[in-house]
Amino acid sequence: MHIETRGQGPTLGLIHGWAMHSGLFGPLVDRLVERYTLHLVDLPGHGHSRGSDASLDPEPLAAELVARIPDAAWLGWSLGGLVSLRAALDHPDRVRALVLIASSPRFVHGPDWPHGVGPTLFGDFGSALAHDFRGTLDGFLALEALGSNSAQEELRKLRLQAFERGEPSPAALQQGLQLLDQEDLRAGLPTLRVPSLWIAGRRDHLVPPAAMAAAAALAPSGRSIEIASAGHAPFLGAPDAVADAIDDFLQSIANGANP
Repeated sequence: MHIETRGQGPTLGLIHGWAMHSGLFGPLVDRLVERYTLHLVDLPGHGHSRGSDASLDPEPLAAELVARIPDAAWLGWSLGGLVSLRAALDHPDRVRALVLIASSPRFVHGPDWPHGVGPTLFGDFGSALAHDFRGTLDGFLALEALGSNSAQEELRKLRLQAFERGEPSPAALQQGLQLLDQEDLRAGLPTLRVPSLWIAGRRDHLVPPAAMAAAAALAPSGRSIEIASAGHAPFLGAPDAVADAIDDFLQSIANGANP
């Protein structure tokens, strides 16, 4: 698994979302690199790790990441949030804090969880990938940008950067969709031992802000915020607001305050 390290200061690991790579975090890197040591992870089958056929199962991935980068705060965007949350649940002594951006402990809605997408969305994307790989990915990028005040500019950036490290592995994409469809980490939230910040885009069409507020309410020392003008990738449309929220949260922990 490829990990790029930049910056200086307290350690923060960043894990990207489905079909993407860590290069998408560029706006956050620019704003945080002078205050934090940033470890930018490319998940197996994605970006510079696209040649890896290792599993995307969050449990072994989390174990590998905390072994390679102990005593870090972890930030996960979308699918990456499942790995970050798994790391915090399984290895609380090696994880200092948790930041989830447009992520959820469960992405699909159900009778006891009204805060997700419909039960066929990820399966439909999986079926479509086999018939129109590029077109399906482009449709997902459009869904990610939808709702943002700068939707057209975000979509342009997503399209520009999505394949700059090569195409993601089809097998990894299918496994990622299965995780988004089936994973449910809600039961672990009341036992979460590290502080957590859940950052939502108010206009997100994939992860409703209510999902992140509900998850934060289940987690001790959890809190959520909304970025009013943002969709599913708030660090692209509102990078200053997202970087400031992350910095305030991590600084409060470093200063011993209750986040």
